[in-house]
Amino acid sequence: MSFPLLTATAALPAIGAIVTASVPAAQRTVAKWVALFFSLGTLVLAGVVFARFEPGGDRYQLTESRAWIADFGVRYELGVDGIGVALIGLTALLIPFVIAAGWYDADPLETKSSRWRPTQGFFALILMVEAMVVLSFLATDVFLFYILFEAMLIPMYFLIGGFGDRAHAGSDENAAKQRSYAAVKFLLYNLAGGLIMLAAVIGLYVVAGTFSLSEIVEARANGTLEMATSTERWLFLGFFFAFAIKAPLWPLHTWLPNAMGEATAPVAVLITAIVDKVGTFAMLRFCLGLFPEASKWATPVVIALALVSIVYGALLAVGQRDIKRLIAYASISHFGFIILGIFAMTSQGQSGATLYMVNHGISTAALLLVAGFLITRRGSRLIADYGGVQKVAPVLAGTFLIGGLATLSLPGLAPFVSEFLVLVGTFSAYPVAGIIATSGIVLAAIYVLVLYQRTMTGPVNEAVRTMPDLKARELVVAVPLIALLLFLGVFPKPLTEVVNPAVEHTMSDVQKKDPQPEVEAAK
Repeated sequence: MSFPLLTATAALPAIGAIVTASVPAAQRTVAKWVALFFSLGTLVLAGVVFARFEPGGDRYQLTESRAWIADFGVRYELGVDGIGVALIGLTALLIPFVIAAGWYDADPLETKSSRWRPTQGFFALILMVEAMVVLSFLATDVFLFYILFEAMLIPMYFLIGGFGDRAHAGSDENAAKQRSYAAVKFLLYNLAGGLIMLAAVIGLYVVAGTFSLSEIVEARANGTLEMATSTERWLFLGFFFAFAIKAPLWPLHTWLPNAMGEATAPVAVLITAIVDKVGTFAMLRFCLGLFPEASKWATPVVIALALVSIVYGALLAVGQRDIKRLIAYASISHFGFIILGIFAMTSQGQSGATLYMVNHGISTAALLLVAGFLITRRGSRLIADYGGVQKVAPVLAGTFLIGGLATLSLPGLAPFVSEFLVLVGTFSAYPVAGIIATSGIVLAAIYVLVLYQRTMTGPVNEAVRTMPDLKARELVVAVPLIALLLFLGVFPKPLTEVVNPAVEHTMSDVQKKDPQPEVEAAK
C-alpha cells in the first residue's frame, strides 16, 4: 500500500493540536514552538503534495478511498485537483505566519491564570482548524466534506469568543460581551447554512445513491444519472446557501465584520484568508460539478449578488473608522470578485477566481498582520488614534503600505493578475457586469490610500511618538509575505500551471466554452 500522503498532510496538524494542548501549563513557550514545528511540518508535506501533483494528469490525484460508514454508503475518499492543491499550499503557508504573529496574543495577563492553559489552547485550536480546512480541500465524498465543513466551526467559535482582541476601546466587560456576540453570530449563521446543506446532502444521496463526488459527476456526464430540473435547482440552492454564508456573499455577510473586529489579528487572518476560502472552493467543486444546469440557471442572480458585494463592501470600507472592520468590508468586496469570476463561467474568470483566492489570502494576511502589530503598539483599532507613524516606525509603515497596495491590486503585485483575469473573463461574457465590477477597483484605491494617509502620514500623534518599529519576529512574518506578493505578481506561472487544467474540467462539467471575440471582416 502506498504512503497515504493526503491523510498525513491533514493528520499532522491534528496531531500537533493534541500535543500542543498536552504541554504543561507553565511551559507556554514550549507549546508555541511545538505548534510552530507541526505547522512547518505540514508545510513540508503540502510542498510534497504540490511537487507530486501532475497538472496534465488525472483530475483527482494521490487518491485514497476506504470504507467508513458502509451502511450509509459513506466512504473516506480523498483526492486533490489543481484548485485544491493551490489552496492547500495557501493554508499550509499561512499557518506558520499566523502562529508567529500571535506569539504573545494568548499569554495570560495575570500569573493567576497559569492554572488554565490559554496559550496551549489558542495554538492547539489554530492547528485543529488547519487540519479540518486541509481535509475539506481533499474530501471527494460529499458527506465527509459536510462533516468537516461544520466541524471547523467549533474551534473557530472558541478562537473568536475566547481569545478576543485586547486592543478593545471599551471596558473588559463590554469587550467580553462583544466577543461573545461576534462568536455566537458567526456560529449561528454558519450552522443555519450547514443545516440547510445537510438536507441537500441527504436529498442528493436519495437521488444519486452515493456520496462519491467523482461517481456522481461521471454518472451525470455519461447520462446514467438524470435529475429533474426542479430537484437539481433545490439541491443547488441548499449547497449554495451554505457556501454563500461561508464565503461570505451579500446579504449573508454580516457576521464577518463582527468576527474579524473582535478576533485577534492572526485569528482574523484565519477567518478571511483561510476558512472563508472553503466556501468559494466548494462553489467550484460541488455547485458547478454536481449541479451544472442549476448553476447556469442561477448565474444571473449570483452575478448580481456578487456585484452588490463588490460595490457595497467597498463603499462601507471607505466609511469605516475601525482598521480591522475596514479590512473586513474590503474582504467582502474581494469575495464578490471571486464569486463573479466563478459564475462568469469562462476559463479566464475561473482561473482568475482561483488565483484570487490564493492572492487574497496572502495580501490580506500581510495587511492584517502588520495592522495587528500596529494596533498592539497603540492599543486602539480606531483610525483617528493614529497619525505620522511613518516618521517614527518607517519599516512598519512601508510594509503596511505594500500590503494595502496589494489589496487594491496594484500592477506588479500578485492580486493584480487574478483581478485582471476575473475582469477579462467577466467582460467577455457579461460586459455590463464587468463595467460595474471595475468600480470596485476605484473604491479600493480610495479606502486603502485614505487609510494609509490618516494613519501613517501627517503630524505625529503624541500617542505614537514613542512607537517602536517592527522587531525581528515581526519582520520574519511580514517580509516573506511581501516577497511572495512581489514574486507571484511578476511570475504567476507556478500557480496557473496547476490551476488551468482543473478549470478546464470545471468548464467541461457545466458544458461551457469561452465566448469567441467578434472580428469584422476586412473590407
